[in-house]
Amino acid sequence: MTTTARGKRYRADAEKVPQAAVTVAEAIKALKQFKATKFDQTVELVVWLGIDSKQADQAIRGSISLPHGIGKSKKVIAFCDEATAVAAKAAGATEAGGDELVDKVNKGFSDFDVAVATPAMMRSVSRLGRVLGPQGKMPSPKSGTVVDDIPTAVKEYAAGKIEFRNDDGGNIHAPVGKLSFDEQKLLDNIETFLNRLRAMKPASSKGVYIKKAVLAATMTPSVALAL
Repeated sequence: MTTTARGKRYRADAEKVPQAAVTVAEAIKALKQFKATKFDQTVELVVWLGIDSKQADQAIRGSISLPHGIGKSKKVIAFCDEATAVAAKAAGATEAGGDELVDKVNKGFSDFDVAVATPAMMRSVSRLGRVLGPQGKMPSPKSGTVVDDIPTAVKEYAAGKIEFRNDDGGNIHAPVGKLSFDEQKLLDNIETFLNRLRAMKPASSKGVYIKKAVLAATMTPSVALAL
């Protein structure tokens, strides 16, 4: 969609976008200057990586708890044995259990944002691949949602721990907070996420690793980052 096809607020904000890439701190200040909306917008970081997404050894996938959260709690369910289910619910899981919970999800239950599971439960949970896979909710060791310590995982994801993975174009999209966060909290979250990405550079990835990065809120233009 071209800028001229956008609303009046967006077009006015677009005129305030820095012409050149700026530091993370300057980008945050730019977002803060855009016209306010009636809701607290999510701030999203988009990073284009110099990876070959078709190569399995260059896939970037993981999870991270940002220093100041993302301003949103999540509904978490846990696939685990009955003894662990009690602790999982105490930690904040909306549902927890073994084969009965697997059957419930298989029959259509989907009122949750994240599913975590113990390694022992994955044999049963694996049959939910066709259900949870398309929703991006399938537990996976690579994403940090297959763990032995279920209560801790539930607490982290309920508090806003995020999962991320590259798309076919080598892009990573990640929420990094709310526009209402003070500038230092947003800066801390963004730098923490960028440092994680830098540490995950595949050995087989050649050339420039972080090709481009932009920051935007839900209803604002994007601001290019100078990294």
